[in-house]
Amino acid sequence: MPDITIRRATADDSKRLTRLVRTSAAYRGDYAAMVDGYQVGGAYIEHHPVFVAVDGNDRVLGFYALLVDEAELDLAFVADSAQGLGIGRLLMEHMTGQARAAGLHAVRVVAHPPAEEFYLRTGAVRTGVLPPAGRIHWARPELRYDIA
Repeated sequence: MPDITIRRATADDSKRLTRLVRTSAAYRGDYAAMVDGYQVGGAYIEHHPVFVAVDGNDRVLGFYALLVDEAELDLAFVADSAQGLGIGRLLMEHMTGQARAAGLHAVRVVAHPPAEEFYLRTGAVRTGVLPPAGRIHWARPELRYDIA
């Protein structure tokens, strides 16, 4: 595994994080509407704990956003080229550490259906299913990370 650093994202990371979301292979086909025009804006990054995994050349390998007030993982992405390297696991370990530091007892995840197995492998438990709503025409698994 290359040298990985997880650091707090800044507004300057907005374009790179947005590009990662919009080009994610997980959101092709039927799921493309979810990320069409999506933007990870600078104000969002400055307001919420957003952490990015970068390599030694500051190349973005993945990121997550934790909504502390809602105790929810809002965004979690790993670059297609970095999948299978353990980046996602590192990010979820970091996220649970941040949640613990913020005094949270659990973190809710409404998952993209193809990502459910990843969340289960990294310690989340399934708590239910959200029915289709709005632009989302498919059921979404609801999960929870219990913070010890």
